[in-house]
Amino acid sequence: MKASSGDQGSPPCFLRFPRPVRVVSGAEAELKCVVLGEPPPVVVWEKGGQQLAASERLSFLADGAEHGLLLSTALPTDAGVYVCRARNAAGEAYAAAAVTVLEPPASEPEPQPAERPLPPPGSGEGAPVFLTGPRSQWVLRGAEVVLTCRAGGLPEPTLYWEKDGMALDEVWDSSHFALEPGRAEEGPGASLALRILAARLPDSGVYVCHARNAHGHAQAGALLQVHQPPENPPSDPDEAPAPVVEPLKCAPKTFWVNEGKHAKFRCYVMGKPEPEIEWHWEGRPLLPDRRRLMYRDRDGGFVLKVLYCQAKDRGLYVCAARNSAGQTLSAVQLHVKEPRLRFTRPLQDVEGREHGIAVLECKVPNSRIPTAWFREDQRLLPCRKYEQIEEGTVRRLIIHRLKADDDGVYLCEMRGRVRTVANVTVKGPILKRLPRKLDVLEGENAVLLVETLEAGVEGRWSRDGEELPVICQSSSGHMHALVLPGVTREDAGEVTFSLGNSRTTTLLRVKCVKHSPPGPPLSAEMFKGHKNTVLLTWKPPDPAPETPFIYRLERQEVGSEDWIQCFSIEKAGAVEVPGDCVPSEGDYRFRICTVSGHGRSPHVVFHGSAHLVPTARLVAGLEDVQVYDGEDAVFSLDLSTIIQGTWFLNGEELKSNEPEGQVEPGALRYRMEQKGLQHRLILHAVKHQDSGALIGFSCPGVQDSAALTIQESPVHIVSPQDKVSLTFTTSDRVVLTCELSRVDFPATWYKDGQKVEESELLVVKMDGRKHRLILPEAKVQDSGEFECRTEGVSAFFGVTVQDPPVHIVEPREHVFVHAITSECVMLACEVDREDAPVCWYKDGQEVEESDFVVLENEGPHRRLVLPATQPSDGGEFQCVAGDERAYFTVTITDVSSWIVYPSGKVYVAAVRLERVVLTCELCRPWAEVRWTKDGEEVVESPALLLQKEDTVRRLVLPSVQLEDSGEYLCEIDDESASFTLTVTEPPVRIIYPRDEVTLIAVTLECVVLMCELSREDAPVRWYKDGLEVEESEALVLERDGPRCRLVLPAAQPEDGGEFVCDAGDDSAFFTVTVTAPPERIVHPAARSLDLHFGAPGRVELRCEVAPAGSQVRWYKDGLEVEASDALQLGAEGPTRTLTLPHAQPEDAGEYVCETRDEAITFNVILAEPPVQFLAPETTPSLLCVAPGEPVVLSCELSRAGAPVVWSHNGRPVQEGEGLELHAEGPRRVLCIQAAGLAHAGLYTCQSGAAPGAPSLSFTVQVAEPPVRVVAPEAAQTRVRSTPGGDLELVVHLSGPGGPVRWYKDGERLASQGRVQLEQAGARQVLRVQGARSGDAGEYLCDAPQDSRIFLVSVEEPLPVKLVSELTPLTVHEGDDATFRCKVSPPDADVTWLRNGAVVTPGPQVEMAQNGSSRILTLRGCQLGDAGTVTVRAGSTTTSARLHVRETELLFLRRLQDVRAEEGQDVCLEVETGRVGAAGAVRWVRGGQPLPHDSRLSMAQDGHIHRLYIHGVILADQGTYGCESHHDRTLARLSVRRS
Repeated sequence: MKASSGDQGSPPCFLRFPRPVRVVSGAEAELKCVVLGEPPPVVVWEKGGQQLAASERLSFLADGAEHGLLLSTALPTDAGVYVCRARNAAGEAYAAAAVTVLEPPASEPEPQPAERPLPPPGSGEGAPVFLTGPRSQWVLRGAEVVLTCRAGGLPEPTLYWEKDGMALDEVWDSSHFALEPGRAEEGPGASLALRILAARLPDSGVYVCHARNAHGHAQAGALLQVHQPPENPPSDPDEAPAPVVEPLKCAPKTFWVNEGKHAKFRCYVMGKPEPEIEWHWEGRPLLPDRRRLMYRDRDGGFVLKVLYCQAKDRGLYVCAARNSAGQTLSAVQLHVKEPRLRFTRPLQDVEGREHGIAVLECKVPNSRIPTAWFREDQRLLPCRKYEQIEEGTVRRLIIHRLKADDDGVYLCEMRGRVRTVANVTVKGPILKRLPRKLDVLEGENAVLLVETLEAGVEGRWSRDGEELPVICQSSSGHMHALVLPGVTREDAGEVTFSLGNSRTTTLLRVKCVKHSPPGPPLSAEMFKGHKNTVLLTWKPPDPAPETPFIYRLERQEVGSEDWIQCFSIEKAGAVEVPGDCVPSEGDYRFRICTVSGHGRSPHVVFHGSAHLVPTARLVAGLEDVQVYDGEDAVFSLDLSTIIQGTWFLNGEELKSNEPEGQVEPGALRYRMEQKGLQHRLILHAVKHQDSGALIGFSCPGVQDSAALTIQESPVHIVSPQDKVSLTFTTSDRVVLTCELSRVDFPATWYKDGQKVEESELLVVKMDGRKHRLILPEAKVQDSGEFECRTEGVSAFFGVTVQDPPVHIVEPREHVFVHAITSECVMLACEVDREDAPVCWYKDGQEVEESDFVVLENEGPHRRLVLPATQPSDGGEFQCVAGDERAYFTVTITDVSSWIVYPSGKVYVAAVRLERVVLTCELCRPWAEVRWTKDGEEVVESPALLLQKEDTVRRLVLPSVQLEDSGEYLCEIDDESASFTLTVTEPPVRIIYPRDEVTLIAVTLECVVLMCELSREDAPVRWYKDGLEVEESEALVLERDGPRCRLVLPAAQPEDGGEFVCDAGDDSAFFTVTVTAPPERIVHPAARSLDLHFGAPGRVELRCEVAPAGSQVRWYKDGLEVEASDALQLGAEGPTRTLTLPHAQPEDAGEYVCETRDEAITFNVILAEPPVQFLAPETTPSLLCVAPGEPVVLSCELSRAGAPVVWSHNGRPVQEGEGLELHAEGPRRVLCIQAAGLAHAGLYTCQSGAAPGAPSLSFTVQVAEPPVRVVAPEAAQTRVRSTPGGDLELVVHLSGPGGPVRWYKDGERLASQGRVQLEQAGARQVLRVQGARSGDAGEYLCDAPQDSRIFLVSVEEPLPVKLVSELTPLTVHEGDDATFRCKVSPPDADVTWLRNGAVVTPGPQVEMAQNGSSRILTLRGCQLGDAGTVTVRAGSTTTSARLHVRETELLFLRRLQDVRAEEGQDVCLEVETGRVGAAGAVRWVRGGQPLPHDSRLSMAQDGHIHRLYIHGVILADQGTYGCESHHDRTLARLSVRRS
């Protein structure tokens, strides 16, 4: 509360309400809310009307306006509604939220021993369920790993393992792992163990066990991490670590990154066995940390990502890959480009304890530079959590209440994205936290890892507050893993790992995989079958869709634009569409598409159209109808098409021109309806005499009939059909209505099972079918269940009669009552009904009447009386009447304290002439007070008012003055309230000038700066360029009332600058510019000089200026120079000098001496010494490399810019084709990316092209390439031989080499007996004469550096036969025709024939083989290609006919009417859908062929056909047409006289 304003502040207001929480028993529950108020409210938490107190499991959090309740290890008894109540002197507010505590899932009971094993859980008929899942493991390289899973289900599921989404045999050799099925005695269900022998680093990954049966699929995963064993530390701790990778043989790639940006390195390595990868920096192994991330991307590449690069991160990064076959290296040199503007003091890494604070501090170059703080990529805004302080150039971030998730990388950023980076380490139970977020593609595996300080502790994993299944969790020592195999979108959410009061959270986001829609059907064809049907055929899409799919067939009537679905088909092939499928006669086109869960393919339209006529079929016929007397009888039938029909009644045709009618006057009424395919006949209110009537229906192709039967109807209740619940207020009129099916049928009313009796208060009426029970004035006792009963059927009514709602008339607002001890307090509440009951509550508990509490009722008034109050009687009282409440806050003050407010000393600050109010609140309104100022009692006057209002006493100063400052006391008895008032002058404002003033003067001119203030006596200070000025002869300060002046009587150029008139609270700014006389260079006269010097040597540049005091600036090559030991600047009188005591060649360049108005240029030329080779100092030794290895030749010159010429064996080297030339300062490099035999020889680097210039030579020798196996390409090849035949195995090497060794089943073979070993250049042959069954086995051809395996089988050849036959084909002209068949065995030879002649491959004929399938494709079939196609395999043959149909020649662009003048040339043009043969179209006029006329000419250009009429005459006008065998188009030619 502010004493100067006199108001009571603002009551509490909730900005954010607590949200309901659902947690599992034993988990942590937290409620949060944000509440504001003035003064800040006191917040308490309640449950069940009782205020909660802090305990071991319950703690309260407060952070400014944010308040929270934290409940650890929640129990079922903690469930309920929690109330957050906030109150201050101005009022009170509360908000509530429910906490639900769920029971944890029951643990599965262990099976009890019995004579027969019990079925496992989930072993009932259904999908698999995992009984035991694999556990995550962390092992050292070389250890044996066993992963086990067990699943139940019926039928028993099949189990299999995958690693990182791949089958095990795709990842490893079979010798590296073993699969061990479980035994029945080990337990119920199926089990499968994966044993990994001698784990390697690449074995790290996610292993998923799949269980599948006919009812579904289940999966469980585990993480395996294989670590390198720790190496022995060096004996000497100061000894530098030895490099762990061999030196590079070629220059590494260079990578530049701006400071603060990320650097990403990726290497892709292949090999078998899978290679192990290690990253190194400057020869030392790298381990992942906060700023160095190592992972494998989805393409299999190994990635190292360095975040927020700093200068200390520069260096050589190497990716080393090795396996049992060898090793390879890839390197990159990282350069970090530093910004010109840098932090004066960068951030330093800090550590902090959980729940403590961490302080980050840095310095910027200038205090006015703005900065921003980030935690990784998240901008941090100032708040109580992140306190941000700026003190001059110091920038400080204080992180309060540290949590595990606060661990990470923090950045301070200046403009231009200049950053300084530091790590914040949070020490607590959790050492390695979860990432901020994790993005996973749908179907991939999600792995989350946490490392804890203590080993063996149990943490809890939850998602969105709900505990995750135990089957997904694993722990080992300090590591805790959560593995979610094959994630779906339902797995997304906020995943939390909790350990006691410490927790870490990540946002798991599951991204959907974009699927491609299926491809369209192929080879869609239409065949017009027998009368009124059409046959449609097609083939499935290629490739086949991955998910189940169907075909959707649609039709379109020619001339319409709408496509209508006919039906869907599951399998490809053929479908016959009859005329019954169309609604009306017409020409129809058809199209088809493929539809799956991933979308729809493009439509494929069947060529041509078909004429179909609908015919009626009876889909659902008439049925006999049996109804009660007086009801309507409805007869209906469904036809296969829309068609008119005729109804008959007892053989008499009903009139179809009227939908309603009568058979005869006064007889049966009927109504006929037709909706689409359905026909209905409705007979209204049939009578008993209509029983036995025969109903008939007739239309073309359909005749049907049915009989009508009438029976006497029993009574039933028409309404209500269900029980009716009604609610009324007392004195309302209640009417209950029950309608029967028969008129004037008796019914009886009951209430609560007892028959009712009529009276004035209950009336029973009957009106035709309706029976009513009426209560003229309902009473509460009339509530109950009413029943209307007749002949075994009843209607029920639930009636509730309530008193009208009670409303509280007074009070309408919250009432605050203050009293002192022993005083009588009365709380009064008025309701709108005298008989309305009310209940009184205190602090949530109902009040009972006693000697200390009296409850009174007087008419509509309700009172609660406290005869003699005590302090304990204070609290929150509620008067509850129905759904409304009246609130009272009672405060009982001990009589020993009179002053309620203020409780402490109050300090009030005011400015002169402001209104000031000092307020004191007493506990009693009749108490008298005494006001004093500085110990003397005040006297009321117009300048000092004393006010009294109820319990409030005020001292008011309407217009406070400076002398009113002092200490004011409000005294009563021995108590007093103290107010310290401080009055100051109002702030000084500058009236003129309001904007910045700019003045330009010349030397010796008088300059006056004037400033006018809002107060005459206000002091001011003048500043120039930030320094306070002092009065002198050259600067005069004047004062004239509110006007202040600064005068420069004779301004000089150095008097120019920024002047400030500072009046304390306001300032005025002046910019003064004083121009001086021109400054000139008088010597030398020339403005550009060329000067030659020797290097090294002394260089002096000299010039003279006027006037002598002129300032000059020196520049070199456009950049201003600064004085140093190597560059000296001198000024003596008018002379200005620049001296280089020891000039070097690099000092040559353009030097400029510049005054304000003139400049002179000195072109300094320095002679350079001859170029020499500095390194290597001696002639390089012979360099021997293997083929494919990189070669780097380098040398260092004495001058960086000297040109060099490289030559190879005396010929100049040209860059390209694997050769690269680099220049890095004085270093010259020649790099051969992959050495070959052609690269061997003498390389010379010569300085310049002049004869006799210094040179350096290198000798490179390239070894012969290793011999490899070129063919066969596969590592294993299967070979089949027949008994008695010769077995020949052939291997081709990459080049002539030594002999290879042959083995059979592990034993070496020699050239003897039936075995012959031959060698012809690069061709190696093993020949076995007269193969026998014992010659079958595994043959190995072992070359020096490669090998191949042949799996040989010796068996009798299988008989050749055709497994499938050819299918007849009908294609359109120009389409391809493909014939397929299958043979056995798959490698059998076949012969294709067409019309009895053998077919050979050619441009139009293709033959293909795919396993056992043989395929013949005829490209671009013509009409002459029709005939019989035959395939012969051994002694079996199969044939099929090929029909080629002529393609319809239709017009795409038709003729258009033409108007022409007599004598003009006219061109008529059409475009066809395909290129027709000559004479395929003809031109007509008036339906007759064109006459022979020299003015007429016809031309064809591909699809375009033209008719030219030269010099038209009036006789040429008429109708012209263009016709083909399948289409026709007409147009009108009109000729006007010219």
